[in-house]
Amino acid sequence: MFVDQVKIYVKGGDGGNGMVAFRREKYVPKGGPAGGDGGKGADVVFEVDEGLRTLMDFRYQRHFKAPRGENGMSKNQHGKNAPEMVVKVPPGTVVMDANTKEVIADLTEHGQRAVIAKGGRGGRGNTRFATPSNPAPEICEKGEPGQEREVILELKLLADVGLVGFPSVGKSTLLSVVSAAKPKIAEYHFTTLVPNLGMVETEDGRSFVMADLPGLIEGAHQGVGLGHQFLRHIERTRVIVHVIDMAAMEGRDPYEDYVTINQELKEYNLRLTERPQIIVANKMDMPGAEENLATFKEKVGNDVPIFPISALTRQGLRDLLFAIADKLEETPEFPLHEEETGVHRVVYKHEQPKPEFTITRDSDGSFVLSGEKIEKLFKMTDFSRDESVRRFARQMRAMGVDEALRQKGAQDGDTVRLLDYEFEFIE
Repeated sequence: MFVDQVKIYVKGGDGGNGMVAFRREKYVPKGGPAGGDGGKGADVVFEVDEGLRTLMDFRYQRHFKAPRGENGMSKNQHGKNAPEMVVKVPPGTVVMDANTKEVIADLTEHGQRAVIAKGGRGGRGNTRFATPSNPAPEICEKGEPGQEREVILELKLLADVGLVGFPSVGKSTLLSVVSAAKPKIAEYHFTTLVPNLGMVETEDGRSFVMADLPGLIEGAHQGVGLGHQFLRHIERTRVIVHVIDMAAMEGRDPYEDYVTINQELKEYNLRLTERPQIIVANKMDMPGAEENLATFKEKVGNDVPIFPISALTRQGLRDLLFAIADKLEETPEFPLHEEETGVHRVVYKHEQPKPEFTITRDSDGSFVLSGEKIEKLFKMTDFSRDESVRRFARQMRAMGVDEALRQKGAQDGDTVRLLDYEFEFIE
């Protein structure tokens, strides 16, 4: 099974916790605070490895959780930062956020890297909280939680030339005779379930990568057959080689095949029609092929180059490979995601600021607090120390939580819930 799209969960490492400690040394009467900071949690980094060809590994491991930073120690010793977690992906991997569908990274070249989930910063030790009015604080922070998200990995093959055409027109046979690739070949539809890549070298020493892509049928742009999987792979090819069965062995009309496939490419993505196309009239060694080719040329016209070949007898292959190599030299690469050229402008988008917290009522009458900022503050508070609890209460008051609860009708003794914890509202 070829895996070219997979959904995985990634989480950056949490930061290490800060520490409450004091210097207790002989002859140092007022040692003061000496708690170190926690280390930073590990980032989850995706890195391109050109040795990989598929997303197969992600079928078996779909959770990537980076290690957390080391906790702070006494004598002002900071915890160690966690080493980043490197996940290897094949070239041509596009990483998208599963919820927003925003493209996070487009990884194409060997060694290219992208941070997908950031690790949390380490919590501060009590040394950081010392002030002239409170020279010996008993406050420390827990580490910041690492970023977590679900991402979709999508693999787009990096081939220079893509072979397209209906099933059983001879694409796999053509690839097997011009390169060292050994695709599975048989006389039934959809033999090719996996795009096969082959390195092709012409007689004059030029080389390019050719991909034999799964057979395309009518309705593919709507996902019929192997539709979307097929079309996704062709987006990065620079030249399309359109293979047509001129002997009409399946009983279809070669010209209708040609029109149908081009319509599918157009329906899927209009930019696919910009790519230069070379038509290959295959199976010319079969009876009836010459007559069909003459009719086909009349309908298509003389503008489109047509190469009559027989993949089986290797007739006409030399000229075809030279033509493909020439076409590649004059064809630029097509950017996958539209990149602006020319003047670089900064676009300021108006985004609604996220509320620091929201208050809802539960069915049992309790008030439920939620929100990214307040939940992060809560997770970074050490509730085993009174001073830290008082600091958290001050932070909530400064954010306006107390006032908002009063406006919602909270009274003395009411229950306030935040994540899995419950507090009592006190006037």
